[in-house]
Amino acid sequence: MSMSRGLALTLVLVFLTASFLIVLAVNPVHAVGVVTNTVRVGNEPEGLAYDPAKSEIFVANAYSSSISVISDINNSVVATISLPSSPSSIVYDSAKSEIFASNYVSPGVVYVISDVNNSLVATVPVGASVMALVYDSVKGEIFATNFANSTVSVISDITNTVVATIPVGYDPSGIAYDSSNGEILVTDLIITDNHTRVPNSITIISDSNNTVVANVFAGYGDGGLAYDSALGEIFAVSCNNASVSVISDSANSVVATVPVGYNCYDVAYDSGKGEIFVTNHGSANAVSVISDSNNSLISYLTIPNPSGIVYDSGKGEILISDWSAGTVSIISDSTILPPSTSPLPTP
Repeated sequence: MSMSRGLALTLVLVFLTASFLIVLAVNPVHAVGVVTNTVRVGNEPEGLAYDPAKSEIFVANAYSSSISVISDINNSVVATISLPSSPSSIVYDSAKSEIFASNYVSPGVVYVISDVNNSLVATVPVGASVMALVYDSVKGEIFATNFANSTVSVISDITNTVVATIPVGYDPSGIAYDSSNGEILVTDLIITDNHTRVPNSITIISDSNNTVVANVFAGYGDGGLAYDSALGEIFAVSCNNASVSVISDSANSVVATVPVGYNCYDVAYDSGKGEIFVTNHGSANAVSVISDSNNSLISYLTIPNPSGIVYDSGKGEILISDWSAGTVSIISDSTILPPSTSPLPTP
């Protein structure tokens, strides 16, 4: 996240420090994990996307107005793509072999990049302050959350134009695609009949008619979302509550809440291990690891200033951007010890 968003992260950090200290005192976790490589990219890297066709990772460098392309074969930058403005969130379109990158600053646009020659092929105007993107593989569409407009833009990857605009709650941020139900899930604030803002909302959109079909009330869903295809669950990051809500896509209800570190930000699903990785940006310097088998926090990784995160299914690796250092850390998911042998840290 997706999340430029550096100022927002700093403001959230001030309010959440105390809550994280309480979480650590009550719920000690396992300090494990080994960084196998660190790759220098552009300034203020945020979102990441994995391109399985090319075995490459695309990194959105917000401050550098560029995208770094990392080969997962030799863990080095093989290309740098210059953009007109600051990219933040980024997603891979497998049908078109293209990368879609959002621009958080005004005017709101989404950049379309070919992975064949690593060049900008189109610019799509959308709403203001695009926070996050997700690719719908069945419809060949990209959904973009417009934070400042309280809408979601739907982009056709055939025409690279907006084909629908969907009103949602205030300040939509994170987004995920549920391939089983053909639904898009968005974190936002709901507007009630008396025009008050109600937190704890996940808006569910049907991709068949681009309409809102349900709302799920969870922990203040202001961070990233990840879909667990094996269990049919959505993991929604809640920065304000320093937790992750687990939502069943069959019942559209919260089935568990997992405490994590404060200033949690982005989230990724590791299909190989059945684990969820959550970045805790700021002085937490940690990535929380959740088992989807029992929805419990099983370990954490010590990573400086983690922000964006993505899972590389080809290599079984987790890639995490360091917003302040301009680097991407690479962790093999095989080096994360199982809970039964992981040592407990000193809080």
